[in-house]
Amino acid sequence: MLHLFNQKNINAFVNPREGETKLGQSVQVIATIDTLQKATAKFVIIGVPEDIGVKMNYGNGGAHTAFNPALKSFLNTQENQFIKGEDILILGYLDYLDEVSKFDGADREKGDFLVKAIDKELSSIIKIIIEADKTPIVIGGGHNNAYGNLKGLSEGKKQPINVINLDAHTDLRRLEERHSGNGFSYAIEHNYLEKYFMFGLHENYTPQYVFDYIHSNTNIDYNTYEELEIYKSIPLENELLRAQNFVQEKPFGIEIDLDCIQNFPSSAMTPTGFTTQHVREFVHYFAKNKNASYIHICEGAPAVMQDSSAINQVGKFISYLITDFIKAKK
Repeated sequence: MLHLFNQKNINAFVNPREGETKLGQSVQVIATIDTLQKATAKFVIIGVPEDIGVKMNYGNGGAHTAFNPALKSFLNTQENQFIKGEDILILGYLDYLDEVSKFDGADREKGDFLVKAIDKELSSIIKIIIEADKTPIVIGGGHNNAYGNLKGLSEGKKQPINVINLDAHTDLRRLEERHSGNGFSYAIEHNYLEKYFMFGLHENYTPQYVFDYIHSNTNIDYNTYEELEIYKSIPLENELLRAQNFVQEKPFGIEIDLDCIQNFPSSAMTPTGFTTQHVREFVHYFAKNKNASYIHICEGAPAVMQDSSAINQVGKFISYLITDFIKAKK
């Protein structure tokens, strides 16, 4: 259920101003996904506004509310010497909003069916974008969508691929119903994902069986937020380099779970975590690598705050991460 954006859709988001050019006034759109190959834009933005996978993982709903404010903020970004709209194509979004509004997290069978349906559609689209030699920018939605990104990149590149995940959680839970806590487990199980590095795990929220699994697998590595920022037992700069060396030999994805940011409106808000500055620097650092093949920004949930200002703040921050990624790749 891919909803493609046309120019009229884009114009509805843009607030033009005389003497200025906003990105939304020069981004590209396409009429059918079959014509993507002919588009000259290098970056393709797609939204997955759903929170079914989050609710299946017993989390708070609201992750479906981040895409629109993020897109609005992004499209109203100034076009200038640092970024050009012509390099960017706004594809559209996967429309599961009706299912989102009706979904009861207690219905495990239906939730499993819906998440798998999103997996299938998203992975197919990511594969098309990769085969068109373009770079996906995916705005979630729950972190369950990491599976679709990884499968699509792997199939597009015709090999198992790697990933770096900035996250408070491993998302390596058991192979049960599909949800936001086992996207990476399934990607490993199905041989789409080879090397997986988790950056900034919270020690309090990782089960011992997951740590045991990690320690038994040489293709999985991690550090913890506590080691980096509380105990100060490992230098951040060294860990950035170690993580990059771990994943950079193959095409790799950059996964950003906004749950890792202190007091950020998200599906699993935390009172302690990285700053927004840390996250922007992280994106810039890894996006510069030639093998960085997509970015996925997920779990933003302005609806959890019951505050209208949160909508603008979440949208604006996601927009910053998008532009940081594009600038680093350029």
